[in-house]
Amino acid sequence: MEMTDERRRKNKKATIYDIAKKTGTSTATVSRVLSSSGYPVKEETRKKILKTAKELNYTPNIIGRMLKKNDSRDIGVIIPTISNPFYPQVVLGIEMEARQKGYNILLCNSLRDPAIEKKYIETLYQKQVKGIIISSAGDNGNDEFLQEMQWMGLRIITIDHDIKGIGCGMVGFDYKKGGMIATEYLISCGHRNITFITSPLTRASRRDTMEGYRQALMNNGIEAREENILVGEREEEYESAAYEFENGKMMVRKMLQLDEKPSAIFAVNDMTALGAIQELVNSGFDVPGDISVIGFDNIEVSSMVNPPLTTVHQPAFETGKLAFGMLLESFEDPGANGGEDGHTWGDNNKNRNIIRNTILEPSLVIRKSVAVI
Repeated sequence: MEMTDERRRKNKKATIYDIAKKTGTSTATVSRVLSSSGYPVKEETRKKILKTAKELNYTPNIIGRMLKKNDSRDIGVIIPTISNPFYPQVVLGIEMEARQKGYNILLCNSLRDPAIEKKYIETLYQKQVKGIIISSAGDNGNDEFLQEMQWMGLRIITIDHDIKGIGCGMVGFDYKKGGMIATEYLISCGHRNITFITSPLTRASRRDTMEGYRQALMNNGIEAREENILVGEREEEYESAAYEFENGKMMVRKMLQLDEKPSAIFAVNDMTALGAIQELVNSGFDVPGDISVIGFDNIEVSSMVNPPLTTVHQPAFETGKLAFGMLLESFEDPGANGGEDGHTWGDNNKNRNIIRNTILEPSLVIRKSVAVI
Protein backbone atom coordinates (compact mmCIF):
# COMPACT_ATOMS: atom_id res chain seq x y z
CA MET A 1 0.00 0.00 0.00
CA GLU A 2 1.33 3.41 -0.95
CA MET A 3 2.37 5.70 1.85
CA THR A 4 0.18 8.81 2.08
CA ASP A 5 1.64 12.31 1.89
CA GLU A 6 0.69 12.80 5.55
CA ARG A 7 2.54 9.66 6.63
CA ARG A 8 5.56 10.64 4.55
CA ARG A 9 5.57 14.03 6.24
CA LYS A 10 5.39 12.48 9.69
CA ASN A 11 8.11 9.93 8.94
CA LYS A 12 10.44 12.48 7.42
CA LYS A 13 13.07 13.67 9.86
CA ALA A 14 13.01 17.43 10.38
CA THR A 15 16.13 19.32 9.35
CA ILE A 16 17.54 22.75 10.07
CA TYR A 17 16.33 23.71 6.58
CA ASP A 18 12.74 23.01 7.68
CA ILE A 19 13.21 25.11 10.80
CA ALA A 20 14.79 27.95 8.83
CA LYS A 21 11.96 27.94 6.30
CA LYS A 22 9.24 27.97 8.96
CA THR A 23 10.89 30.69 11.07
CA GLY A 24 11.99 32.86 8.15
CA THR A 25 15.62 32.76 9.24
CA SER A 26 18.81 31.47 7.64
CA THR A 27 20.12 27.95 8.16
CA ALA A 28 23.28 29.49 9.61
CA THR A 29 21.23 31.26 12.31
CA VAL A 30 19.31 28.07 13.12
CA SER A 31 22.59 26.16 13.37
CA ARG A 32 24.05 28.74 15.75
CA VAL A 33 21.04 28.61 18.06
CA LEU A 34 20.76 24.81 18.13
CA SER A 35 24.49 24.33 18.69
CA SER A 36 24.62 27.01 21.44
CA SER A 37 27.56 28.53 19.63
CA GLY A 38 27.62 31.75 21.61
CA TYR A 39 27.18 33.80 18.44
CA PRO A 40 24.87 36.77 19.16
CA VAL A 41 21.27 36.06 18.09
CA LYS A 42 18.22 38.13 19.09
CA GLU A 43 16.39 36.54 22.02
CA GLU A 44 13.07 36.68 20.14
CA THR A 45 14.62 34.84 17.19
CA ARG A 46 16.28 32.29 19.46
CA LYS A 47 13.00 31.47 21.20
CA LYS A 48 11.15 31.16 17.89
CA ILE A 49 13.76 28.74 16.54
CA LEU A 50 13.74 26.58 19.68
CA LYS A 51 9.93 26.50 19.72
CA THR A 52 9.78 25.50 16.06
CA ALA A 53 12.42 22.82 16.57
CA LYS A 54 10.29 21.32 19.34
CA GLU A 55 7.12 21.48 17.22
CA LEU A 56 8.86 19.68 14.36
CA ASN A 57 10.35 17.07 16.72
CA TYR A 58 13.79 18.06 15.52
CA THR A 59 16.54 15.64 16.55
CA PRO A 60 20.02 17.22 16.76
CA ASN A 61 22.53 15.87 14.30
CA ILE A 62 24.87 13.74 16.40
CA ILE A 63 27.33 13.61 13.53
CA GLY A 64 27.70 17.37 13.74
CA ARG A 65 28.62 17.14 17.41
CA MET A 66 31.05 14.32 16.72
CA LEU A 67 32.84 16.49 14.19
CA LYS A 68 33.97 18.74 17.04
CA LYS A 69 36.11 15.88 18.36
CA ASN A 70 36.42 13.91 15.14
CA ASP A 71 39.28 11.41 14.95
CA SER A 72 38.70 10.66 11.27
CA ARG A 73 41.76 10.51 9.03
CA ASP A 74 39.74 11.44 5.93
CA ILE A 75 39.54 14.86 4.33
CA GLY A 76 37.35 15.91 1.41
CA VAL A 77 38.67 17.76 -1.63
CA ILE A 78 36.22 19.41 -4.04
CA ILE A 79 37.44 20.81 -7.37
CA PRO A 80 35.48 22.30 -10.30
CA THR A 81 36.89 19.95 -12.94
CA ILE A 82 39.43 17.18 -13.30
CA SER A 83 39.84 17.89 -17.04
CA ASN A 84 41.89 21.06 -16.53
CA PRO A 85 45.43 19.84 -15.66
CA PHE A 86 45.81 22.70 -13.16
CA TYR A 87 43.51 21.02 -10.63
CA PRO A 88 45.15 17.57 -10.61
CA GLN A 89 48.39 19.37 -9.70
CA VAL A 90 46.61 21.06 -6.78
CA VAL A 91 45.23 17.68 -5.68
CA LEU A 92 48.69 16.11 -5.97
CA GLY A 93 50.07 18.75 -3.59
CA ILE A 94 47.26 18.07 -1.11
CA GLU A 95 47.65 14.31 -1.40
CA MET A 96 51.41 14.32 -0.89
CA GLU A 97 51.16 16.36 2.32
CA ALA A 98 48.14 14.39 3.54
CA ARG A 99 49.83 11.03 3.02
CA GLN A 100 52.89 12.14 4.97
CA LYS A 101 50.63 13.11 7.88
CA GLY A 102 48.58 9.91 7.75
CA TYR A 103 45.45 11.33 6.11
CA ASN A 104 43.41 10.06 3.17
CA ILE A 105 41.64 12.28 0.64
CA LEU A 106 38.18 11.81 -0.85
CA LEU A 107 38.19 13.59 -4.21
CA CYS A 108 35.00 15.13 -5.61
CA ASN A 109 34.64 16.70 -9.07
CA SER A 110 31.76 19.21 -9.08
CA LEU A 111 31.71 19.52 -12.90
CA ARG A 112 31.32 23.28 -12.35
CA ASP A 113 27.76 22.62 -11.16
CA PRO A 114 26.75 24.41 -7.91
CA ALA A 115 24.07 21.80 -7.15
CA ILE A 116 26.58 18.95 -7.46
CA GLU A 117 29.04 20.91 -5.34
CA LYS A 118 26.47 21.37 -2.58
CA LYS A 119 25.57 17.68 -2.65
CA TYR A 120 29.23 16.74 -2.28
CA ILE A 121 29.59 19.07 0.72
CA GLU A 122 26.59 17.36 2.35
CA THR A 123 27.92 13.88 1.56
CA LEU A 124 31.38 14.61 2.93
CA TYR A 125 29.83 16.06 6.08
CA GLN A 126 27.70 12.94 6.54
CA LYS A 127 30.78 10.76 6.06
CA GLN A 128 32.36 12.63 8.98
CA VAL A 129 35.45 13.82 7.15
CA LYS A 130 37.64 15.87 9.43
CA GLY A 131 37.68 18.82 7.04
CA ILE A 132 37.37 19.86 3.42
CA ILE A 133 39.44 21.81 0.93
CA ILE A 134 37.28 23.36 -1.76
CA SER A 135 37.89 25.23 -4.98
CA SER A 136 34.35 26.44 -5.55
CA ALA A 137 32.51 26.08 -8.84
CA GLY A 138 32.10 29.86 -8.84
CA ASP A 139 29.84 32.55 -7.41
CA ASN A 140 27.14 29.97 -6.90
CA GLY A 141 25.38 30.82 -3.65
CA ASN A 142 26.88 27.97 -1.60
CA ASP A 143 28.72 30.35 0.71
CA GLU A 144 25.96 30.39 3.32
CA PHE A 145 25.75 26.61 3.21
CA LEU A 146 29.51 26.35 3.78
CA GLN A 147 29.13 28.75 6.69
CA GLU A 148 26.46 26.51 8.16
CA MET A 149 28.69 23.44 7.80
CA GLN A 150 31.48 25.31 9.53
CA TRP A 151 29.26 26.22 12.45
CA MET A 152 28.31 22.55 12.71
CA GLY A 153 31.99 21.76 13.25
CA LEU A 154 33.39 21.06 9.77
CA ARG A 155 36.83 22.61 9.13
CA ILE A 156 37.08 24.35 5.75
CA ILE A 157 39.91 25.73 3.63
CA THR A 158 39.10 27.42 0.33
CA ILE A 159 41.18 27.89 -2.80
CA ASP A 160 40.75 31.15 -4.74
CA HIS A 161 37.44 31.91 -3.05
CA ASP A 162 37.23 34.28 -0.10
CA ILE A 163 34.01 33.62 1.80
CA LYS A 164 33.20 36.81 3.69
CA GLY A 165 32.32 36.45 7.34
CA ILE A 166 33.16 32.76 7.60
CA GLY A 167 36.68 33.06 9.01
CA CYS A 168 38.03 29.99 7.22
CA GLY A 169 41.47 29.74 5.66
CA MET A 170 42.10 30.60 2.03
CA VAL A 171 44.97 30.03 -0.39
CA GLY A 172 44.69 32.61 -3.14
CA PHE A 173 46.65 33.94 -6.07
CA ASP A 174 47.22 37.49 -7.31
CA TYR A 175 45.30 37.06 -10.56
CA LYS A 176 45.16 40.76 -11.29
CA LYS A 177 48.94 41.02 -11.09
CA GLY A 178 49.23 37.93 -13.27
CA GLY A 179 46.94 39.52 -15.85
CA MET A 180 49.06 42.66 -15.81
CA ILE A 181 52.32 40.71 -16.20
CA ALA A 182 51.03 38.81 -19.24
CA THR A 183 49.62 41.90 -20.93
CA GLU A 184 52.68 44.04 -20.22
CA TYR A 185 54.91 41.36 -21.73
CA LEU A 186 52.85 41.40 -24.93
CA ILE A 187 53.06 45.19 -25.02
CA SER A 188 56.84 45.05 -24.50
CA CYS A 189 57.01 42.80 -27.57
CA GLY A 190 55.29 45.50 -29.63
CA HIS A 191 51.68 44.28 -29.45
CA ARG A 192 48.98 46.90 -28.98
CA ASN A 193 45.92 45.16 -30.43
CA ILE A 194 45.48 42.39 -27.86
CA THR A 195 42.36 40.25 -27.52
CA PHE A 196 41.47 38.71 -24.15
CA ILE A 197 39.54 35.43 -24.30
CA THR A 198 37.91 33.74 -21.32
CA SER A 199 35.32 31.29 -20.06
CA PRO A 200 32.19 32.83 -18.44
CA LEU A 201 33.12 35.31 -15.72
CA THR A 202 31.59 33.19 -12.97
CA ARG A 203 34.80 33.02 -10.95
CA ALA A 204 36.54 35.94 -9.26
CA SER A 205 39.87 34.64 -10.59
CA ARG A 206 38.76 35.19 -14.19
CA ARG A 207 37.40 38.64 -13.46
CA ASP A 208 40.61 39.62 -11.66
CA THR A 209 42.76 38.37 -14.56
CA MET A 210 40.67 40.43 -16.96
CA GLU A 211 41.02 43.45 -14.69
CA GLY A 212 44.79 43.04 -14.81
CA TYR A 213 44.61 42.98 -18.61
CA ARG A 214 42.57 46.20 -18.63
CA GLN A 215 44.87 47.89 -16.11
CA ALA A 216 48.02 47.07 -18.10
CA LEU A 217 46.49 48.48 -21.28
CA MET A 218 45.43 51.65 -19.47
CA ASN A 219 48.88 52.05 -17.88
CA ASN A 220 50.40 51.99 -21.36
CA GLY A 221 47.91 54.39 -22.94
CA ILE A 222 46.09 51.67 -24.90
CA GLU A 223 42.31 51.61 -25.09
CA ALA A 224 40.68 48.44 -23.74
CA ARG A 225 38.07 47.99 -26.45
CA GLU A 226 35.05 45.87 -25.56
CA GLU A 227 35.16 44.04 -28.89
CA ASN A 228 38.59 42.75 -27.86
CA ILE A 229 37.19 41.02 -24.77
CA LEU A 230 35.56 37.73 -25.77
CA VAL A 231 33.67 35.82 -23.08
CA GLY A 232 32.25 32.31 -23.43
CA GLU A 233 28.49 32.18 -23.05
CA ARG A 234 28.08 28.74 -21.50
CA GLU A 235 30.01 26.53 -19.15
CA GLU A 236 28.75 22.98 -19.42
CA GLU A 237 31.24 20.34 -18.34
CA TYR A 238 28.81 17.61 -19.34
CA GLU A 239 28.97 18.50 -23.02
CA SER A 240 32.75 18.38 -23.20
CA ALA A 241 35.32 16.87 -20.89
CA ALA A 242 37.71 19.56 -22.14
CA TYR A 243 35.39 22.55 -22.02
CA GLU A 244 38.11 25.18 -21.66
CA PHE A 245 40.00 23.80 -24.68
CA GLU A 246 36.82 23.89 -26.77
CA ASN A 247 36.01 27.37 -25.49
CA GLY A 248 39.41 28.58 -26.72
CA LYS A 249 38.53 27.32 -30.19
CA MET A 250 35.12 28.99 -30.06
CA MET A 251 36.57 32.31 -28.96
CA VAL A 252 39.04 32.29 -31.88
CA ARG A 253 36.16 31.70 -34.30
CA LYS A 254 34.51 34.80 -32.83
CA MET A 255 37.76 36.73 -33.01
CA LEU A 256 38.23 35.92 -36.69
CA GLN A 257 34.95 37.71 -37.39
CA LEU A 258 36.35 41.01 -36.09
CA ASP A 259 37.02 43.69 -38.68
CA GLU A 260 40.53 44.18 -37.33
CA LYS A 261 42.38 41.02 -36.31
CA PRO A 262 44.57 41.33 -33.19
CA SER A 263 48.30 40.65 -33.25
CA ALA A 264 48.10 38.78 -29.94
CA ILE A 265 45.70 36.75 -27.80
CA PHE A 266 45.79 36.59 -24.00
CA ALA A 267 43.90 33.49 -22.82
CA VAL A 268 42.49 33.24 -19.30
CA ASN A 269 44.20 29.87 -18.80
CA ASP A 270 46.49 27.47 -20.63
CA MET A 271 43.75 25.07 -21.76
CA THR A 272 41.94 27.98 -23.41
CA ALA A 273 45.23 29.08 -24.98
CA LEU A 274 45.89 25.60 -26.38
CA GLY A 275 42.41 25.49 -27.91
CA ALA A 276 43.03 28.93 -29.42
CA ILE A 277 46.33 27.82 -30.96
CA GLN A 278 44.75 24.74 -32.52
CA GLU A 279 41.94 26.78 -34.06
CA LEU A 280 44.37 29.40 -35.38
CA VAL A 281 46.55 26.73 -37.00
CA ASN A 282 43.50 24.96 -38.46
CA SER A 283 42.41 28.32 -39.91
CA GLY A 284 45.75 28.81 -41.66
CA PHE A 285 47.46 31.16 -39.21
CA ASP A 286 51.01 30.77 -37.97
CA VAL A 287 51.63 31.03 -34.22
CA PRO A 288 53.43 33.25 -33.37
CA GLY A 289 54.25 34.48 -36.90
CA ASP A 290 50.76 35.83 -37.60
CA ILE A 291 49.20 35.92 -34.13
CA SER A 292 50.93 35.51 -30.76
CA VAL A 293 49.29 33.63 -27.88
CA ILE A 294 49.98 33.80 -24.14
CA GLY A 295 48.34 31.63 -21.48
CA PHE A 296 47.92 31.51 -17.72
CA ASP A 297 48.62 28.64 -15.24
CA ASN A 298 51.77 26.97 -16.62
CA ILE A 299 50.31 23.47 -16.70
CA GLU A 300 52.82 20.76 -17.59
CA VAL A 301 51.58 20.24 -21.15
CA SER A 302 52.17 23.92 -21.98
CA SER A 303 55.88 23.19 -22.47
CA MET A 304 55.20 20.12 -24.64
CA VAL A 305 53.11 21.67 -27.43
CA ASN A 306 54.32 23.35 -30.61
CA PRO A 307 55.05 26.15 -30.19
CA PRO A 308 55.80 25.85 -26.45
CA LEU A 309 53.39 28.18 -24.69
CA THR A 310 54.50 31.42 -23.05
CA THR A 311 52.42 31.69 -19.90
CA VAL A 312 52.03 32.99 -16.35
CA HIS A 313 53.13 30.50 -13.71
CA GLN A 314 50.58 29.71 -11.02
CA PRO A 315 52.06 27.33 -8.41
CA ALA A 316 49.33 24.68 -8.37
CA PHE A 317 51.31 22.04 -6.48
CA GLU A 318 52.37 24.55 -3.82
CA THR A 319 48.76 25.72 -3.55
CA GLY A 320 47.68 22.20 -2.63
CA LYS A 321 50.47 21.77 -0.10
CA LEU A 322 49.66 25.09 1.57
CA ALA A 323 45.94 24.34 1.67
CA PHE A 324 46.49 21.05 3.47
CA GLY A 325 48.95 22.65 5.88
CA MET A 326 46.37 25.28 6.80
CA LEU A 327 43.68 22.63 7.24
CA LEU A 328 45.98 20.60 9.48
CA GLU A 329 46.69 23.68 11.58
CA SER A 330 42.96 24.29 11.97
CA PHE A 331 42.59 20.76 13.41
CA GLU A 332 45.10 21.65 16.11
CA ASP A 333 43.40 24.96 17.02
CA PRO A 334 40.18 24.53 19.07
CA GLY A 335 39.11 28.05 18.16
CA ALA A 336 39.72 27.68 14.45
CA ASN A 337 36.98 27.70 11.81
CA GLY A 338 34.28 28.71 14.26
CA GLY A 339 34.65 26.44 17.27
CA GLU A 340 32.14 26.00 20.05
CA ASP A 341 32.99 29.38 21.50
CA GLY A 342 31.99 31.03 18.22
CA HIS A 343 35.47 32.38 17.53
CA THR A 344 36.88 32.22 14.04
CA TRP A 345 40.45 31.50 13.07
CA GLY A 346 42.55 34.57 13.62
CA ASP A 347 40.18 36.47 15.94
CA ASN A 348 42.78 36.83 18.69
CA ASN A 349 45.99 35.92 16.88
CA LYS A 350 47.45 38.26 14.28
CA ASN A 351 49.95 35.68 13.04
CA ARG A 352 47.18 33.18 12.34
CA ASN A 353 45.25 35.87 10.51
CA ILE A 354 48.22 36.36 8.18
CA ILE A 355 48.47 32.61 7.58
CA ARG A 356 44.73 32.40 7.02
CA ASN A 357 44.89 34.36 3.76
CA THR A 358 47.94 33.26 1.82
CA ILE A 359 48.25 35.01 -1.54
CA LEU A 360 50.75 33.49 -3.96
CA GLU A 361 52.62 35.61 -6.50
CA PRO A 362 52.67 35.14 -10.31
CA SER A 363 55.74 34.93 -12.52
CA LEU A 364 56.23 34.94 -16.29
CA VAL A 365 57.44 31.85 -18.16
CA ILE A 366 58.76 32.86 -21.59
CA ARG A 367 58.72 30.21 -24.31
CA LYS A 368 58.03 30.40 -28.06
CA SER A 369 54.38 31.39 -28.61
CA VAL A 370 54.89 35.19 -28.56
CA ALA A 371 56.71 37.05 -31.34
CA VAL A 372 58.36 40.47 -31.19
CA ILE A 373 56.83 42.80 -33.79
